Amino acid sequence: MDVTRTQERTALIHRAFVLEWLTLAWVLVEAVGGILSGLQAHSVSLTAFGIDGAIEAISASVLLWRINVELRHGQYFSESAERQASRIGGGLLFSLAAYVVVAAAWSLWVGRGEEFSVLGMGITAATIPVMYFLARKKLAISAQIGSGALRADAMESITCGWLSLVVMVGLVMQFLGGWWWVDSVTSLAIVWLLIKEGREAWSGEHCCDHD
Repeated sequence: MDVTRTQERTALIHRAFVLEWLTLAWVLVEAVGGILSGLQAHSVSLTAFGIDGAIEAISASVLLWRINVELRHGQYFSESAERQASRIGGGLLFSLAAYVVVAAAWSLWVGRGEEFSVLGMGITAATIPVMYFLARKKLAISAQIGSGALRADAMESITCGWLSLVVMVGLVMQFLGGWWWVDSVTSLAIVWLLIKEGREAWSGEHCCDHD
């Protein structure tokens, strides 16, 4: 790799570093607000949204570690960290999928639905554009530097955006129609995406495919 390409890669790594700090700051707010409002509203999808924020906070921290390894030791030394970070990201996605399935099934079993939450609606509405922006930037950089871990983290941001939309739909439908089962059913809509991206991250399909 020549000097110019090395400099270009370093610049991209620095951009990814900034994006991960922005992600960490936002998802911490999302986690606290989502979990609190979800528990108050007895909402599976809203609580899952908050837990997803906590998982993304962990994922962002892992990515900050991975990026720091490369900045301090270079690309060669980052490949081991890359594989570890990708597996952690995949495991976190599997964990969230399992939570959504179990919580939704329990809610349907006991026949308990969600209540409308103004706080939850506000947080989910704000999260959609934020996650879209962050995911788009991270996907572009991950493709350029060949980072499966960064791509997995970007997909968690995309999943968070979709989950935000699902939560909003459930909240609105519950508010307008009073259908108690809407929250559980809509929360299952994202499970397939969580499993698909979790498998890719765990197997390393997108990991370490450097030029």
